[in-house]
Amino acid sequence: MELLVKAAQLVLALVILVTIHEFGHYIFARMFGVKVNRFYLFFNPWFSLLRYNPRSGKLEVIASNDKDGNPKSWASFQVNKPHEIRKDGKPTWRDTIYGLGWLPLGGYCDIAGMIDETKDASQLASEPQSWEFRSKPAWQRLCVMVAGVCLNFLLAICIYIGIAFHWGDDVIPYQSMTEGMDFAPELQAAGFKNGDILMAVNGKNLEATDYSTGWDLLQPGAKVAVKRNGEIIEIAVPDSLILQAASKGKEWRPMSMRIPVYVAKLQSGEPAQLAGIQRGDRILKVGDDTVPAISEFLPVLAEHKGETLDMLVVRSDGSESILPVGINEYGKIGIQMLSPLEIFDRETINYNLWESIPRGWEIGTSTLGTYVSSLKLIFTKEGAQSLGGFGTLGDLFPSQWNWYSFWQITAFLSIILAFMNIIPIPGLDGGHTLFLLVEMVSRRKPSDRFLEIANTAGFFFLILLLLYANGNDIYRFFLK
Repeated sequence: MELLVKAAQLVLALVILVTIHEFGHYIFARMFGVKVNRFYLFFNPWFSLLRYNPRSGKLEVIASNDKDGNPKSWASFQVNKPHEIRKDGKPTWRDTIYGLGWLPLGGYCDIAGMIDETKDASQLASEPQSWEFRSKPAWQRLCVMVAGVCLNFLLAICIYIGIAFHWGDDVIPYQSMTEGMDFAPELQAAGFKNGDILMAVNGKNLEATDYSTGWDLLQPGAKVAVKRNGEIIEIAVPDSLILQAASKGKEWRPMSMRIPVYVAKLQSGEPAQLAGIQRGDRILKVGDDTVPAISEFLPVLAEHKGETLDMLVVRSDGSESILPVGINEYGKIGIQMLSPLEIFDRETINYNLWESIPRGWEIGTSTLGTYVSSLKLIFTKEGAQSLGGFGTLGDLFPSQWNWYSFWQITAFLSIILAFMNIIPIPGLDGGHTLFLLVEMVSRRKPSDRFLEIANTAGFFFLILLLLYANGNDIYRFFLK
């Protein structure tokens, strides 16, 4: 039952994301007078679950074409009267066949006069027509190609706006962060110590809604009250701190929350499970190193790859155990840790509609930035082995239907789809975009034969990547 719930959420998310993405291509193609032959949700090799032709007015169930190209179906319904082609020859929405495929790997918008992995150059040997993609100026073709990516990103922003408006934000007050903060070296030199709990700035208690705390800590002469070993200590911020921070660039962060190491899940057959670690355990010590937070825990594991060390764990009932745990070659023990929202006391921030808009934009852009910065891990051995397919995507969703989690994950997947599609690989929107940019700069259009070869090569590369990612899922499920 849990598997079905996860699968249902994944399919619904794909329906939303693919439809929005392909609609971006469709609507811009139609805006520029380009004919769209077919608009499909999911792929339809050999047959379609549903097929609707507005020209004939027929809705077909289990539809395909015979060897001569004539349509056939298991059942057919006349849902509207037939419509004639416009006398001036201009395409309309009725010139598009709309369908639902059976293979949920994506979808497609078949644009007339466009070379992709489904067409070869010989199919476009005739004289270009005014309503074809290839007849349009490069800037219009560029808009058509990037529209899907843009709509996916805008969809994510809209979902985050809706989440902020409906559910608000779950935030952890600084005073509830019982392990305190990890501070950048510049702040440590100014008097802060890792583990300090932030209490007040210039006599004003910090609020959960105050997103400017990191900036306030840098202000010349600021008086910051922290709790250290149960005592309140006031730190005077030196004038030079803000100048040091400014010289570090936008990637610099003044501080980060210290998160204790609580075990949320165990990977089957991995060292932690084999050693007897349980869900809900807190790991406090690895070998001779005390690890009150993840920021100490992970470096210690990385330092002792391939070794077996005693770990001090505190059970949920308060009892303590010392367990010998192996650390694999990647510095991992096979656990998933609790998020801070599941550990610390939290508050809910409510937003009205106008407040939700900048909050949704902030979440969307920061999520995109975090995802892009993490992609470098894919090019490591461990990152390549961690790639997953539909099983991994489905496992992102909770085992019980939860609309909050569903929309959070759908928004995240929409950002992933937007970014991955704009990567300049032939066969993806990014590949078409790259060729169009080259054309606009050089004022020379690549040959149809070159585009055909490039898109076909890119298509097969993507198929291999898809097989590898889903193969990883199968390997992890059955063998690990």
